Amino acid sequence: MDIGDDVPPQNAEKEHLMKRRLAITLIALAALATPGVAYGDVVTDWNKTMVDALYASHTPPQPSTRIGAAVQTSVFDAVNGISHRYEQFHPEVLNATAPPGASRRAAAASAAYTALSALLPSQQATFDAQYTATLATLPAGSQAVARGLAWGQTVANAIVAWRSTDGFAAVLPPYVIGPLPFWQPTPSAFATTPAFRQFATMTPWTMSSSGQFLPPAPPALTSARYTTDFQEVNTIGNAATATPANVETAKFWNGQFDTVATMWNRVAESLIATHHTRLVDNARLLALVNTSMADAVIAIWNAKNTYNAWRPVTAIRNADMDGNTATGQDTTWTPVLTTPAHQEYPSGHTGVSSAAAGVLASFFGNRTTLTITSDGLPPTPSTARTYERFSDAVAEVTLARIAAGIHFRFSCDVAAGMGAKIAQQALQTEMQRRHGHKR
Repeated sequence: MDIGDDVPPQNAEKEHLMKRRLAITLIALAALATPGVAYGDVVTDWNKTMVDALYASHTPPQPSTRIGAAVQTSVFDAVNGISHRYEQFHPEVLNATAPPGASRRAAAASAAYTALSALLPSQQATFDAQYTATLATLPAGSQAVARGLAWGQTVANAIVAWRSTDGFAAVLPPYVIGPLPFWQPTPSAFATTPAFRQFATMTPWTMSSSGQFLPPAPPALTSARYTTDFQEVNTIGNAATATPANVETAKFWNGQFDTVATMWNRVAESLIATHHTRLVDNARLLALVNTSMADAVIAIWNAKNTYNAWRPVTAIRNADMDGNTATGQDTTWTPVLTTPAHQEYPSGHTGVSSAAAGVLASFFGNRTTLTITSDGLPPTPSTARTYERFSDAVAEVTLARIAAGIHFRFSCDVAAGMGAKIAQQALQTEMQRRHGHKR
């Protein structure tokens, strides 16, 4: 089903959707409120362990997607290397095949444990505890388990080694700040170098290059589209005039330590819990969600660093320099939320959310009730919002970024389109069903 599908359900379907909505909400809230509670599937158990570790370590959104993709492709290649149901994600990094009779569950746990231990060493105690708990559920002394554990470790080590040269640790030349209207340091930190510039040229996961989905340049500063979107963010993203509802939406999607990766992985977990699917299918879904999010970051940072567009706070305070008589300068204008220290165009959160939603909608249908949890509204530890469609959630991310005063609508719209394309090409090209396997 296409993510834009908007066919109204019949009355019976409405009742079913209401019941399902309540069930998913309860599952999601219980999972967030009770760390360590498992869904009963080793793949989703370890995905939840990953999400909890990302949250506890306060890992920023961009590296969180990279870690998620590395962990979940390791788990998928470990499980699928035994099941042989799909094409492997990255067979060329492996110089071995799974031993006969290896345990899929053991392989999944070992792959996740190995990858997480390498990528989030500060959380080692958490991973050790989860590994011990998983081993307790597997037959002691089993040769199949031993083989699965060894195979999972082999796969994860290979994936982690491959990504160790992906450009994440690249040392870049100094950034040169251009003249207005290019990006400028923004309050309150006034960082002189855009954050995570290295993602612009990192090795992609499913894309052919970091610039595969490079969008056109943003609208001209004198265009009607720029004028309309300037006026919108100037009004609803203004800290002095923003409505309480819009401020709440902005904070919800911004999170404190929750990121786009933790939010959407929880959605995936909660939806998997409502379906009786194979271990390998769950691993494939999580691998597709996380690689699509990781590629969305790479593609969007490539675009950010290509166009170096100024943020609304800079644009509004310097509107006298844009050559547009329809935009009004306000030298004291302040956004609802602190502006992130990187370029404006396109919107990272919108694009990454769109990529995750695109994958999930392809599995469950766009008209699927989903619940998002966030820690963005203190002092409440977590709050939840429920949506009837994936597209509704992505649309609210767009509103949230404009209401935060940190993005123009055209940046969000372009990013949503990029995320959808990235998800679609991943679904069409990666981890395809092997010949002879029926649905």
